[in-house]
Amino acid sequence: MTANTRRERARESNRSRILDAALQILESEGASALTIRRVAGDVEYTAPVVYQHFAGKEALLLALIMLGFEDLRTDLERSAAQAPEAERFRLAARAYMDFAQRRPELYLLMNDGGVDSAERGRAAGAVIALTQGYLEAWASANGVGLGDAAAETNELVWGTLHGMASLGQIASIGHEHAAQLAERALDTLTFGWLRGALDQPAG
Repeated sequence: MTANTRRERARESNRSRILDAALQILESEGASALTIRRVAGDVEYTAPVVYQHFAGKEALLLALIMLGFEDLRTDLERSAAQAPEAERFRLAARAYMDFAQRRPELYLLMNDGGVDSAERGRAAGAVIALTQGYLEAWASANGVGLGDAAAETNELVWGTLHGMASLGQIASIGHEHAAQLAERALDTLTFGWLRGALDQPAG
């Protein structure tokens, strides 16, 4: 192993330790408790060592957001892997709700409007593409033509799920009831799309 390889591995190991510590703080205490100094103390580094990997708190938060969307994509893919294409859309929707309930602080950060929107959008890109693919497969199986509105329709579904996931954080509503509401909302949306397809003149 060359000296450069050892240095690169050590650098990646240090970065991973920093991210693991930051994620633990975030999920146990929330984003307000997450500071460079706090992370450095938890991994027994000095703050300048952390700054070698992340320019500041926002860069650290963006790295956590990227990890969050990677984990969410994995959950969505796992939930729908064995299902027929026409059913993956609904299974992925339930997995989305479950992720929000299981990892509330990370989910909140992933949807934080205070974080750079362009960077957050790039982090979410793979999840957006995946869910749009599931939605388009459902539409094709049911004879629904989304056409130029495919991306907008995906945003409508995502907005609905995000709203219901947020409701699920309210103690008087709870996750399970919010998940049931999400299913009903999706039923309403898909019924409307199916109705529109049936109303279209043949030919």
